[in-house]
Amino acid sequence: MYKILEKRRLGPGIQEYVILAPDVARVGKAGQFIVLRLHERGERIPLTIVDCDPKGGGVTLVVQEVGKSTREMGETFGVGDSVLDFAGPLGVASEIERYGTVICIGGGLGIAPLYPIARDLKRAGNTVIGIIGARNKELLFYEDRMRAVCDEFHVMTDDGSYGRKGFVSDPLREILAAGRPIHRVWAIGPAIMMKVCAKVTKEFSVPTVVSLNSVMIDGTGMCGGCRVEVGSATKFACVDGPEFDGHAVDFDLLMARQKFYAEEESCSLERYLAERKGAETR
Repeated sequence: MYKILEKRRLGPGIQEYVILAPDVARVGKAGQFIVLRLHERGERIPLTIVDCDPKGGGVTLVVQEVGKSTREMGETFGVGDSVLDFAGPLGVASEIERYGTVICIGGGLGIAPLYPIARDLKRAGNTVIGIIGARNKELLFYEDRMRAVCDEFHVMTDDGSYGRKGFVSDPLREILAAGRPIHRVWAIGPAIMMKVCAKVTKEFSVPTVVSLNSVMIDGTGMCGGCRVEVGSATKFACVDGPEFDGHAVDFDLLMARQKFYAEEESCSLERYLAERKGAETR
């Protein structure tokens, strides 16, 4: 059992957790993830590692409550409670080197996994340009953390409620079009956001890394659920990634695969909400 040490609301339906998992905290790195299971009847939830505290044993995660299991976690698990399984660290860690000047782009929940990458790139001696964005101000988080590790910082909102109105790809294009030497870009967020950013950077021949959130079940490459097409090869996001060359990813296939179980996920959430309502009225 893995105890929840801290829980903090970051925005509507977005929670930050610190969970006691000393073995993971000791070796987890930026770019890797864990697979969590709430209880015996729970599904396996892949979540990116946001931070590790090797001394205290805590692992920080950010969870968006979109499906049955993440809603259940947010509504019924608090500080002092424990989750049943916490497997990791899984996946290949980010390649952190001294590249020169890099751009780190986070969209929506993608800001969470972007932060440790930006932090470690800064520690490695890079000049870091940060760009974060969300649909509106309420859904933005970690602005203070990102600003602290960036030499230049841009905030975008779709509706203009905070920062600049527009998309994260807008300042990206402006920076590249200005002729500034950019040695590498990281873009993490919704598939469509990563697709657009990769298209922009390809025009300027800037190497681009994306982190893929394909359907994942066991996290070991056995189930094949997370397979993605990268160039002419089939890869598995859980063991070969989750980071890949953004210019080689088949994003259209990725987005299609993300919808494969939409009906089942909807039914599961509806059943859970009905059970919760029934329990509350009894």
